[in-house]
Amino acid sequence: MQGEKHRWHSPALGQEMECEIYGHAGRPVLAFPSQDGRMGDFAGFGMIDACAEFLDAGRLRLVAVDGIDWQSWTNAAARPAERARRHLDYDRYVMDELVPFVRTATGRRTMWVTGCSMGAFHAANFFFRRPDAFDGVIGLSGLYSATSFVDGQWDDATYFNSPLQYLPGLADPTYLDRYRHSAIAFAVGQGSWEEDCLADTRALEAILREKGIPAWFDYWGADVAHDWPWWRKMLPYFLDRLAV
Repeated sequence: MQGEKHRWHSPALGQEMECEIYGHAGRPVLAFPSQDGRMGDFAGFGMIDACAEFLDAGRLRLVAVDGIDWQSWTNAAARPAERARRHLDYDRYVMDELVPFVRTATGRRTMWVTGCSMGAFHAANFFFRRPDAFDGVIGLSGLYSATSFVDGQWDDATYFNSPLQYLPGLADPTYLDRYRHSAIAFAVGQGSWEEDCLADTRALEAILREKGIPAWFDYWGADVAHDWPWWRKMLPYFLDRLAV
């Protein structure tokens, strides 16, 4: 399936950025790439084809988002504070450039977010930080803390982009009410390479339960590994059951 590719120079990032929109109608869903991934990965690893029935039926417009992880969280050459600051540039790109573009392109004010592995980290973080823009999240096999990216060196930019750290202290009723009226689903396998993701998913579930936020946490079997073949099964499963 061919998507509509869009490219512009991002003032927030100071570089060219791309996105690709699939589908002709329906709810827009931003899809963040996995660690160090690019916009084309979602199509390249078969996720677009896995969602074809929703795209063809006009239920979904999937927006494949470009990433810059190698400039931010996974940039081993930069100090942890610099990694977090570069992520803030990415945050501005998404919120000040990409989201307004998607709103204009789709005619929808709010949208969902999704992603696999580190893409799930980004999806969860954008959802919890900006529930005014995002009213649904599907996170697959994600880590939800920035701990492993900053070598234990925390500052405000890191803390407020690490859901497992900032969510326990979040008490703003406006945010909590929006979460309670959103579609929230997180899934993780219990097989190979899922151990850390499983622990973070359980921790996130405990936080949301304590705050009275309805959310669907789904723990797949011991044969379910941290890999694309399983994510190709997971995403359409949740899109269908959440009635996208």
